[in-house]
Amino acid sequence: MIIRPATAEDAEALAAIYGDAVLHGFGTFEEDPPSAADMEARRRAIAERGLPYLVAEDGGRVLGFAYAGPFRPRAAYRYTLEDSVYVAPDAAGRGVGRAVLSAVIEACEALGVRQLMAVIGDSGNQASIGLHRALGFEQTGVGRSVGFKHGRWVDIVHMQKALNGGDSGEPTGAGVTLTGH
Repeated sequence: MIIRPATAEDAEALAAIYGDAVLHGFGTFEEDPPSAADMEARRRAIAERGLPYLVAEDGGRVLGFAYAGPFRPRAAYRYTLEDSVYVAPDAAGRGVGRAVLSAVIEACEALGVRQLMAVIGDSGNQASIGLHRALGFEQTGVGRSVGFKHGRWVDIVHMQKALNGGDSGEPTGAGVTLTGH
């Protein structure tokens, strides 16, 4: 398995993997799967900011992807990113998520990011919660019943990992380029 930056040629695979999560899971609160063109626009928006959007590939097939995007649009959040990770259903349990998310964490460290957030859909999502915990994230809270999907109320679990010393001292550099107010 190799980890590499996602490209426009990966759009169909990204849409298929994410679309399955939209239709069958609670890891995302989207209810309608985005098209390959939509996924490419999302990938490009992350990449144009210089942020990591990576895929795990094996034998020429994309098995999963992860990226880090702005946590919130306000300038004070410029040292904090939020990760997302998705794995093809038939690749679950093979270390794909760990490999691709680990590479995103390393890329965020190299960018000087100080906090990495995860907002995980469904407090019963033990695969994602366990993955994040194994990679050094700590649970910082639960938003109870904040989404309604597939006929039930769904929680979100907040997890956080300090990078580059976290809040020990002032950050260096300009932080991540954000838009908004």
